[in-house]
Amino acid sequence: MAVRVLLVHTHPVADSFVAAMRDVFVEEFTAQGAEIHVSDLYKQNFDPVLSAADFKAPADPDRLVIGLEQRRGFADGTLADDIAAEVEQVLAADVIVFTFPLFWYGPPAMLKGWIERVFLSGPIYGGKRVYGRGGLAGKHALVAFSLGGRPHMFGPGALHGELETGMLRHFLQGTLGYAGLTVHRPFVAYHVPYVGDDDRRAMLDELRDYVRNWRTQEVMPMPDLDNYDATFAPRGEAKP
Repeated sequence: MAVRVLLVHTHPVADSFVAAMRDVFVEEFTAQGAEIHVSDLYKQNFDPVLSAADFKAPADPDRLVIGLEQRRGFADGTLADDIAAEVEQVLAADVIVFTFPLFWYGPPAMLKGWIERVFLSGPIYGGKRVYGRGGLAGKHALVAFSLGGRPHMFGPGALHGELETGMLRHFLQGTLGYAGLTVHRPFVAYHVPYVGDDDRRAMLDELRDYVRNWRTQEVMPMPDLDNYDATFAPRGEAKP
């Protein structure tokens, strides 16, 4: 059975370097025989604002409890059409890919809004259904992003500190890992606005190798719930 890939692309410029990274994912996964669907959030004019409009028939329009309404809307089939379409793709995918530029220490606001509206309480997470027991357990996440900084600006003691486990921990662990995804080390395109075409082509070639060998890319460690009790308190000397 073909691997099913959902690629969530977030960049406001149609011919950006990030768009070229998106195209590499599409080309390489297609060459591998995968079925791939692209959600291009800017092209779709995706609304990133979580609101009462997300629910066609809320239980109590005067007092909206988002988590409860997401669960109810998913179960009843009364979510807004744009959310329902994205959730269907998420749940059908074996691999979810994210391509975006780094803005202000994080992914673009539109992608954050997509997460808030699409990663529903209920089918994606809820209660003790997090990390390895989350709704997306068994699926893989691949992330590729660009930024303006140089490699030496990131890491222990560097100007900006750690990248994957510091600046982007909220996304890689607190969002993707939390939902149950197996999160592979991201592909980072450094200093993109300031390098020449040869360097950009070299980065795209490196990305091709990354995609061709995605199954063997390093997996980021996530908390093991077996190390925590029923209240999520650590057992003994266990560390998250």
